Amino acid sequence: MQAQILAPAAVLIAWSLVMLIWMAATRLPAMKRAGGGLGNAKPGGRGQDLEGVLDDRVNWKAHNYAHLMEQPTLFYAASLILAVMGAGAVDVLLAWGYVALRILHSLWQATVNTIPVRFTLFMFSTILLAALAVRVVALTLFNDPGANL
Repeated sequence: MQAQILAPAAVLIAWSLVMLIWMAATRLPAMKRAGGGLGNAKPGGRGQDLEGVLDDRVNWKAHNYAHLMEQPTLFYAASLILAVMGAGAVDVLLAWGYVALRILHSLWQATVNTIPVRFTLFMFSTILLAALAVRVVALTLFNDPGANL
């Protein structure tokens, strides 16, 4: 079961790269249309500087990419700990559920971005991450081989 817990983490890494490409594919042309482009960017400029300059729909992809660099870092740590300690079938299901909800969250935020749905997807994924955190704490504190459900 140890290697199986790493597959959802690998998929989320790949998905994060998909979002990076999607962000660049929409932002770079939008920057050019706005009269800028990379060649005209001010020294030290950051992505946040494009808020209010580029269309919100373009920036949504960047917002989501930033989100994928935040909470999922906890998921990656939990996945690695579970791989070392011995993930059970429930852990793998929780991990896949987390990844599926994060991908749905990305697609929603990048395209429709209504807050009630986005928040609901985020909350359900957070609940699954919290369950994984409980499993990680239980396995590391108690190292109970019988806890591998």
